[in-house]
Amino acid sequence: MPNAQLSIPNSYWLTLLKKHRVIAVIRAHKKNLARKMALAVASAGMHLIEITWNTPEVAELIEQLRVELPDCIIGTGTLLNLQQMQQAVNAGAQFLFTPHVDLAIIQAAVKQKVPVIPGALTPTEIVTAFINGASCVKVFPIQAVGGAEYIKSLQAPLGQIPLIPTGGVTVENAVEFLRAGAIAIGLSSELFPKHMILSEDWDLITRRAEILLENIN
Repeated sequence: MPNAQLSIPNSYWLTLLKKHRVIAVIRAHKKNLARKMALAVASAGMHLIEITWNTPEVAELIEQLRVELPDCIIGTGTLLNLQQMQQAVNAGAQFLFTPHVDLAIIQAAVKQKVPVIPGALTPTEIVTAFINGASCVKVFPIQAVGGAEYIKSLQAPLGQIPLIPTGGVTVENAVEFLRAGAIAIGLSSELFPKHMILSEDWDLITRRAEILLENIN
């Protein structure tokens, strides 16, 4: 099992975000399906991969992918409580996403030196997460508040806080969020269209990820 203490420090995590700019968010109803999704985007050159915690056998999958994809950074998300966060750290998750601002989770992750990225929407939530130790903040669901324009509007008062919009970012509009000031973006269903997953067309998904990387680079 990977050593959970090999998780990345915040400063290096921010460097990785600035370099790679995109996180593949994988949510699946079967462990092996999630594994194949991860392998497909890794083949395209994506390095930051999140496996949502509600994926079956997720702890085992995180351990497995850290071995199979040594050039990738494997984290998890959709963490709802401290117990799940601790299980994720024990499994070797290298970064942690939550859909909400939970100060207990943030402080516990900071204590264990694992980057934590809480989900927030309003300026108050974003600032609260950041001043309590979040490495950066997930702005979610971004499509509900104006998309890239909302990220742009946050830059003047909150430009010092690294933001990662999700929930409305697509292959086609990804670059707009980065130009608006996001440090990185997260894509889930837009990167893994349902019909491609059902047909297990991994080459097409790899190509989709390649197009995304071409667009943002």
